[in-house]
Amino acid sequence: MPEANDHSTNPAAAGSRPQDPRRSTDPESPRDAEIDEALENALKNPADQGATSEVPLKRMWDEELDAELEAAMSGFDPSTFEVAAPRAKRADRAPVAKGDRGQEARPGPRKGRVISARGRSLFIDLGGKSEGVIPIDQFEGEIPAPGTDIDVIVDHFDRSEGIVHLRLKGAAIEANWDNLREGVIVEARVTKTIKGGVEVDVDGIRGFMPISQIDLNRVEDAADYINQKLRAIVTEANQREKNLVISRRELLERERAELREKTWATLEEGQTREGVVRSVKDFGAFVDIGGVDGLLPIGEMSWARLAKVEDLIRPGDQVTVKVLRINPTERKVTFGLKQLQPSPWENVEDKYARGAMIKGKVSKLMDFGAFVELEPGVEGLIHITELSPTRVRRVSDIVQPGQEVEVRVLRVEPDAKRIALSLLPLAKGFEPEEEEDDDEDETPRPPKPERKVPLKGGLGDRDADPFPGR
Repeated sequence: MPEANDHSTNPAAAGSRPQDPRRSTDPESPRDAEIDEALENALKNPADQGATSEVPLKRMWDEELDAELEAAMSGFDPSTFEVAAPRAKRADRAPVAKGDRGQEARPGPRKGRVISARGRSLFIDLGGKSEGVIPIDQFEGEIPAPGTDIDVIVDHFDRSEGIVHLRLKGAAIEANWDNLREGVIVEARVTKTIKGGVEVDVDGIRGFMPISQIDLNRVEDAADYINQKLRAIVTEANQREKNLVISRRELLERERAELREKTWATLEEGQTREGVVRSVKDFGAFVDIGGVDGLLPIGEMSWARLAKVEDLIRPGDQVTVKVLRINPTERKVTFGLKQLQPSPWENVEDKYARGAMIKGKVSKLMDFGAFVELEPGVEGLIHITELSPTRVRRVSDIVQPGQEVEVRVLRVEPDAKRIALSLLPLAKGFEPEEEEDDDEDETPRPPKPERKVPLKGGLGDRDADPFPGR
């Protein structure tokens, strides 16, 4: 006999909803039973569905839920809970786009400590249980010993090997189209000159370097760089168009800026510095002492008079200069070269006694006289009144530049670096005057005797009539 609750035979249950096997059949769940009953009644009378049957049912559920929630939250004080503030973004960490790899993904150098060398690689401790590896061939000269701190840059992370690949600051990467991006450093070999620049080979990839980006100074002939290997920065890389443009000048300017700050931090007046002559002008030369350019005036190059700067130094020469003046506000430096040589004026009084006759060469003519070079770095002046016994209208009427003359020493002032000379012959029977003694105890000269005879001439007695008998 079929059971009463069989939906197939019970007409009362023909329109009822089949029981969900997932629904709880626990008799101790009156809420579920009420919900089932309400749903069955709604399905039996679909015409009566609407706001009349739905609103009371929904309101009943809301009231029950509100009552349970209120009972559960009784005694809860929200003020007793501390809400953590949202984590602020670090200002010193720039956002990195997803998928970025290589040098541009982690800008700036990091400190690392050398652990050991294995094969052709050097293992570096980056801190925080992180290690990296750097090729040994990136080091020029001696390899750092274990425990040495060095500056490194993260190149990329190899997931297959679980190794962080590093490179030295300023070292070139092994280039391929996957890591060629703007800002990375590569090593390029100049293959040939083309219009506007040179063609380069970057690890088998053909690239272009404009002639204005080859060096800091103007390049007249780019053919001088053929077959040279140059480090440069990638300024444009497009794999789809196979377009690669690099710049060596940008890299040199970056390195020069870093070196300039280090030099300014240690620069002081009186120092002796090694430098390179960058350019030559009529008034002097500009010398680079490590990122800092300073002026070497032509008057500070030699104790002897120079006609042209090129007579002593040329661009590219290695020179040792002395720092004479520093202007930190305008960042200007003045160098001297002659200060590193003994001054010829030190013993000039012993060499050129007063009244001595010496030979020299006329070096320069002026309106007021002529300069005569007695030795390199030592010059004397013949005033125009000492050129001839007669009146001289033009100095060039008596002497000419380069002329050998024999002059007489009139006065020597070593502190002021001046010597007075004369071309006038020594008068017969004339002896050189001795220098006056400035001793304060010198006996004063006796006064002149009073004149007893009246002077002749003049008006005489002013009271007398100048025109007698008139």
